[in-house]
Amino acid sequence: MFRTHSCGEIRMDHVGQEVTLAGWLQKSRDLGGMTFMDLRDRYGLTQLVFNMEVDAPLCEKARKLGREFVLQVKGTVAERSNKNPQMATGDVEVNVTSLNVLNASKTPPFTIETETDGGDELRMQYRFLDLRRKPLMDNLALRNRLSIETRKYMDSLNFFEVETPYLIKSTPEGARDFVVPSRMNEGQFYALPQSPQTFKQLLMVSGYDRYYQIVKCFRDEDLRADRQPEFTQIDCEMCFVEQEDILDTFEGLITHLFKVVKGIDLPAFPRMTYAEAMSRYGSDKPDIRFGMEFKDLKADTAGKDFKIFDEAEAVIGICAPGAAEMTRKDLDALTDFVKRPQIGAKGMVYCKCNADGSFKSSVDKFYDQEALAAWAKTCEAQPGDLILVLSGDLDSTRKQMNELRLHVGDQLGLRTKGEYRPLWVLDFPLLEWDEDTKRFHAMHHPFTSPKKEDIEKMKTAPGEVRANAYDLCMNGVELGGGSIRIHDRQLQSEMFDLLGFTKEEAQAQFGFLMQAFEYGAPPHGGIAFGFDRLCAMFAGVDSIRDFIAFPKNNSGRDVMLDAPATLDDAQLKELHIRLRD
Repeated sequence: MFRTHSCGEIRMDHVGQEVTLAGWLQKSRDLGGMTFMDLRDRYGLTQLVFNMEVDAPLCEKARKLGREFVLQVKGTVAERSNKNPQMATGDVEVNVTSLNVLNASKTPPFTIETETDGGDELRMQYRFLDLRRKPLMDNLALRNRLSIETRKYMDSLNFFEVETPYLIKSTPEGARDFVVPSRMNEGQFYALPQSPQTFKQLLMVSGYDRYYQIVKCFRDEDLRADRQPEFTQIDCEMCFVEQEDILDTFEGLITHLFKVVKGIDLPAFPRMTYAEAMSRYGSDKPDIRFGMEFKDLKADTAGKDFKIFDEAEAVIGICAPGAAEMTRKDLDALTDFVKRPQIGAKGMVYCKCNADGSFKSSVDKFYDQEALAAWAKTCEAQPGDLILVLSGDLDSTRKQMNELRLHVGDQLGLRTKGEYRPLWVLDFPLLEWDEDTKRFHAMHHPFTSPKKEDIEKMKTAPGEVRANAYDLCMNGVELGGGSIRIHDRQLQSEMFDLLGFTKEEAQAQFGFLMQAFEYGAPPHGGIAFGFDRLCAMFAGVDSIRDFIAFPKNNSGRDVMLDAPATLDDAQLKELHIRLRD
């Protein structure tokens, strides 16, 4: 055998035993009469010792080896005289008696250690080397543990894992599809699934009752830290359920994962409507670890001849606790922050609540002490606090203030790492109006059921219809979302009408689902969690990329494989594809 033990398991109990190890040479230290090496595998590091006085030829052989050589060694475990408490194996070392070079290695382009000198693009190009580093191994170990515990929990509740197809039909709703040409069907294309949505609904029609799948999904959309063109979902569906059944079931899943993987007992899962979340936080995924809730200052600011406020649809303030000591430089930096193009505010007004009970604002010319005291009362500000104010149209101002709230929360240390605050957001709008196309689009997807009490509004006031939909958020991140589905053919047909589908278009795109609804479709609903995002949340980081073994860069490229890439003429011809000149 190549090894009797891993490099991470040797302990004091093994002292005096002969062991065989195999792994990669992490580093070598030549101290004259002695040479020390760290041998690494997936499980850890073990220090190897070569003694010139005991075996000079073996020691000379060891000194010629470079980083990342693949080695097999035999030797005797001994207690270290200079112990390393930072290493799990730091109490012992192996006095090597036999060395076998299994494979040589070129000098790596960056150091393969916890703190590396390699930049992002370089490490992406040599991802197979980057994956040898302990932080990435820990990330993938966390991902593996979460997948195992998810399956355990789902299996305990009689969920049935079913694989659904990757080559499906393109649909016009949602993000852009990745498409795949069909060689055997000239001029026709498959699409890669953005989610298994229709398949899991069909499984409910088929009587499978409780379905789940940890499944790869694909969306051709612009990338950022928490998005990749291919990503993984925990995809779930249940029949003969109402919203409450689904919320209870999947609170249980998230509670279970935090308990068994992180040893954390989550607090209660409060619930908030979409309308309330937007009014209080300007976000449908608010971070409720801290306050600084929005306060409506429109009435308090009106009639003082300050046109910026008087002409605005909304004037919104937040109270930053204990922040009145911010300098003018600090406040200018906050103003620059909200004026960034990606946020889009035209400016920011502030009011300091001084310790002596007086007020100092950037609009003292228009607002006297009595007026500013009214701001402080509305914002529930105390001496030493800072009031920050934005204005404009309602939707834009809410979004801008949400960004400012999170930014200031970070600056003040209010977004505490290691604290987890879950929140259900309910009753989303069923539809959203698109000014470009002059029609409604489904806010989630076209199979989401309206609230029963709002069904009549689909004909009279479609923009006011609430969806029987729900998102689970945590610390300002959407972990998952779902809905109770439409299971009635007539209601589904009315939904397609609202979305602007002709009868022919609806039949061509979703005829299979409409047909299934004619054969006894049960009431059903489900949810899907972003698995990569869940992994990042457990690790306390924002980016999902280091929890995916082989991710794409910010341009959607795999720089290791150099993909996407062109096809040769023979392949294009076989696929019946002609490129434009």
